[in-house]
Amino acid sequence: MVQRTAPRIPPEPLFVLGGISQYVGAAIAVELFEFLPARNVALLRVIGASLLVIAFRRSWRREWTGSAFWAAAAFGSVLAAMNLAFYLAIDNLPLGNAVAIEFLGPISVAAFGARSIRSVGSLVLAGGGVALIAGIQPEGSLIGIGFALLAALLWAGYIVLGHRVARSGFGVDGLCVGMAVGALVIAPVAGPGLSIERPGLLLLALLTGLFSNAIPYGIDQVVMSHLTRSRFALLQSLLPVTAALMGLVALDQRLSVLEWAGIAGVAVAIWLGSSESEPDVVSSGVGA
Repeated sequence: MVQRTAPRIPPEPLFVLGGISQYVGAAIAVELFEFLPARNVALLRVIGASLLVIAFRRSWRREWTGSAFWAAAAFGSVLAAMNLAFYLAIDNLPLGNAVAIEFLGPISVAAFGARSIRSVGSLVLAGGGVALIAGIQPEGSLIGIGFALLAALLWAGYIVLGHRVARSGFGVDGLCVGMAVGALVIAPVAGPGLSIERPGLLLLALLTGLFSNAIPYGIDQVVMSHLTRSRFALLQSLLPVTAALMGLVALDQRLSVLEWAGIAGVAVAIWLGSSESEPDVVSSGVGA
């Protein structure tokens, strides 16, 4: 079972680490987008991640009950569909618009757990902060908005189902088995037209899966076993903050006044939310 009695690490640094990993994964995925359509990249991302984590964890050695397997399968299917929907969204929308719309998912989950005016205020600040960081533009297509809304719905499902898997004791093993099933689920939609003409693309796919899925979602499974769904959902706002700061540090991208205001808003939101949640500590273990 997952051990919950050895608090070691606050969750915020783990979210930042996951955000950095996703930033690296996104940079690698850009190379894949030059050769493959968005749907193919989404499929390769999930396949690559599942292969790496299954090899690392050797999840087939676990004793799986039927309920544990199907819970992991549902979770992984939602995760894979979320990846696919988001890639299709950014294929039809400016990135900032897609990020802002998709964030409605975790905000909705956090809203269901809000217990006071202070909680609601933290959600408003987090949502507004993400919107400012994302830099919404008055352009895009209806189909892109539709995919972004679908990604938001699936992100909410990812949090709810992922929390259940994390608390079940299967954690990272549930993640990797779930991603394998998820790859099969989205393959009929994401697979057509897939052609790997350059061997180097396979390496890029594995790296994208590692940094975009395996590391950040593995961290999520560790964190989810210690936080409520609403607190976890609120902390998702650290991801766009991390991406913005990575751009500043790694690429010397100057942040606008609005972006700095957004970062400040997210920081205040997390501070407000932390006072009403359970102790924010995570054991150094990796799950069951």
